[in-house]
Amino acid sequence: MKKLVIGILAHVDAGKTTLSERLLYLCGVIRQIGRVDHGDTFLDNYELEKERGITIFSKQAILKTEDVEVTLLDTPGHVDFSAEMERTLQVLDYAILVINGMDGVQSHTMTLWRLLERYQIPTFLFVNKMDQNGTDHDALLADLKAHLHENCVDFGKIQENDEENTLTPDQMENIAVCDETLLEKYLETGSIEEEEIAELITQRKIFPCYFGSALKEDGVEDFWNGVQKYTREPKRPTEFGAKVFKIARDEQGNRLTYMKITGGSLKAKTMLSSRAKGQALPGVRQQQEDWEEKADQLRLYSGAKYTTITEAEAGTICAVTGLTRTYPGEGLGIESESELPVLEPVLNYQIQLPDDCDPHQMLQKLRQLEEEEPELHILWDSQLGEIHAQLMGEVQIEILKKLIWDRFHVAVEFGAGSIVYKETVAEPVEGVGHFEPLRHYAEVHLLIEPGEPGSGCQFFTACSEDVLARNWQRLILTHLEEKEHIGVLTGSPLTDVQITLLTGRAHAKHTEGGDFRQATYRAVRQGLRKAKNILLEPYYEFRLEVPAEMIGRALADVQKMQGSFESPDTDGTTAVLKGTAAVSQMRDYQKEVVAYTHGTGKLFCTLKGYAPCKNQEEIVQNVAYDPESDLENPTGSVFCAHGAGFVVPWDQVEDYMHLNSGVELNGLNSETWYDDVDYAENPGTAVDNPNISRNTSGKNGKFSYSGSYDEEEELQAIFERTFGPIKRDRAAFQKKTVHSSAPTVRYRQGKPRKEEYLLVDGYNIIFSWEELNELAKENIHAACDKLMDILSNYQGYRKCTLILVFDAYKVEGHMEEVLTYHNIYVVYTKEAETADQYIEKTVHRIGRQYQVTVATSDGLEQVIIMGQGAHRISAQGLKKEIEDTEKNARAEWHQQRRSSKTYLFDNMSEELQAQMEKIRLGEAGEE
Repeated sequence: MKKLVIGILAHVDAGKTTLSERLLYLCGVIRQIGRVDHGDTFLDNYELEKERGITIFSKQAILKTEDVEVTLLDTPGHVDFSAEMERTLQVLDYAILVINGMDGVQSHTMTLWRLLERYQIPTFLFVNKMDQNGTDHDALLADLKAHLHENCVDFGKIQENDEENTLTPDQMENIAVCDETLLEKYLETGSIEEEEIAELITQRKIFPCYFGSALKEDGVEDFWNGVQKYTREPKRPTEFGAKVFKIARDEQGNRLTYMKITGGSLKAKTMLSSRAKGQALPGVRQQQEDWEEKADQLRLYSGAKYTTITEAEAGTICAVTGLTRTYPGEGLGIESESELPVLEPVLNYQIQLPDDCDPHQMLQKLRQLEEEEPELHILWDSQLGEIHAQLMGEVQIEILKKLIWDRFHVAVEFGAGSIVYKETVAEPVEGVGHFEPLRHYAEVHLLIEPGEPGSGCQFFTACSEDVLARNWQRLILTHLEEKEHIGVLTGSPLTDVQITLLTGRAHAKHTEGGDFRQATYRAVRQGLRKAKNILLEPYYEFRLEVPAEMIGRALADVQKMQGSFESPDTDGTTAVLKGTAAVSQMRDYQKEVVAYTHGTGKLFCTLKGYAPCKNQEEIVQNVAYDPESDLENPTGSVFCAHGAGFVVPWDQVEDYMHLNSGVELNGLNSETWYDDVDYAENPGTAVDNPNISRNTSGKNGKFSYSGSYDEEEELQAIFERTFGPIKRDRAAFQKKTVHSSAPTVRYRQGKPRKEEYLLVDGYNIIFSWEELNELAKENIHAACDKLMDILSNYQGYRKCTLILVFDAYKVEGHMEEVLTYHNIYVVYTKEAETADQYIEKTVHRIGRQYQVTVATSDGLEQVIIMGQGAHRISAQGLKKEIEDTEKNARAEWHQQRRSSKTYLFDNMSEELQAQMEKIRLGEAGEE
């Protein structure tokens, strides 16, 4: 029997709960169909949900038929509870997206679609309320294709007497055109197999669409049969894994951890532990200390009722009691932690308490509520002694007020909402933190650089373990991870930065873990005080549909908001305007649109990201945040003299610090990271600053210095000061300045040198060279062959030992393979070994004995190979070197050709020259 987890999602009022009731009735879970307006639905069992007629909390029901067991997860439809919905997506095998046939694709529908695409969830669509006047099947299908995906295909029953719901030739043709391979087969055979359709749905190449009315029971059975027919249970690993997606409490107050068993099985009374226990690594997020607790009871919920089980198999959604340290998004066993949610609140509200309520006690109670509802971001303003909450909107406020009253019997109010700002830096800066009261010691140097828009805070290390022990480095990275760092402009959260540990120092006797916490926090703050800071605000991406004659008003409004927009599209009666604008400017614009279009206009808004504020100075002045008065986030450092500690202000710390990181930031390009791009137009897009290499691999990405410095000596000097002298034959290379992201190195002619090796990171080069990258999109093997030919020609001129390394680490069971291609060596790494690892291993082995150069633009590789005594050259530097070599080779050939054409006799003996002269003269005489 197939075991599936299917989520049902929709824009509010699309009829999602009504469809869920019909499915429950079809499968025999309920005997009578409930109605939202009657407040008697099976899944909306909380009083608040019955009162408001909306789904607030995700719930589950178990549907069983002969062939399939489905855990149906019902999610909130209102945009204010999107975070609850997004947490559910990470445990779904399939999704059902419900569309209101009267409204078509709405703004929130498009947001849901983007999330389904992000999490790569196969999706079925049910267009509801088709019984109402004004609905148009063909127009709605065209709307789905235009706004969601062109491969939305109608799978619905065409003839009422079609009991088996077989597809018509037109439907099969519409399915076939979604995949080239399937189309070729269909043209040959005229048929499509059920298994082939199911596979395309799993790959998100086809999105089956059904039309009907859940309230009138029209099309629901047909839809449910299609779901059973075209779904397949994913292959699940045998080793235990689980994903936590929700924390709740039952009526007795027991803490429930909702999780999906993704692999193996979980038995009651099993001891569970945090995934990071005993294996924390630098750069890996660790939100709390390691824990180990017993999974006391396993519950299978269906609506408000549950049954206890002794073992939960893979594919099961269960609630576990006895766990007190889990959190939504946590991975257990083989499962990794989930990425941070895309949807986040952009409005900040003060929670106003009654006069007799202790704010500190209330803060602890709200923290408990925040654990169950992570979208409720509770903040404590120590300067004002106020509790603040970051929320999605007005409906969420009403629900939270009721929840707080029901849970804690405290009547709270919410103040006027303000925008949630964030802060980042425009240029690289070094931050220093020192903590040395009597019998304590720690010093930390951090490099704070601009990250890519939308990347959050990323933490790395470039510190040698010879300078600072690995355990201290891990501790510093943990302290960086454990706290939400705030900026110095308004005290808003810091984002879009890369923070790298450069160096640090501990004392053999007096350093404790808490010392590095203090030094690390102070280093961040000290760096921010020196930095060029940027205030960011949230931006909407909007789609505005208005009558054509009112497009002028719409354009004027967006210009007044200082937004940007594309040229409007007009189909005669309706004009469509797309663009971006600040959330602060568009908060209440929906009401204006309804007013001036007399209800015919539509505004679709989705959060696009954060971008620099256009009125930063005004906002900073209004907030009036003083970083020096924020005692919880000090900017200075503590040093010790004459047996007593004393505080040094942030702008004098460098005069007292004990270490020199070696980083000379004057050599860096000081262009503003955010000024290099229209951030509002391109949030989430990397900015091409030629002197700063970026990495987009997220929180576990690699530290990158690639091409950050104009000259090789500058980079070398940094490493020698940080890691010690680099022992290598410096006479083997000379520099040549070129217009690329990294210096090109050339061999120096005319001096004897050690045997030379050139190691090339194959895929790094392919994806860095535009022409090879384009070729790789068509055929990656052709790109590899092309690179091999280029390097073979290059080696013929340079005469070095050239080793080209390709990743084969994803090929199961692959053994290391070394091939000879003409005059170069080609290495395919073994399973689980990347090209980076192979190159590091090789450089470590031969770097001291031979002249070794590594061609890569991977910044971490450059850090490692220089420490091993090897040279480095970037991808673009290698390209320039090869081009110059080819030019020189052609020039030499032409020179030789020109110089040799009149010297035929020079290489002949005198006797042969005399004979050739007679022949020449004899021929001349005959003439």
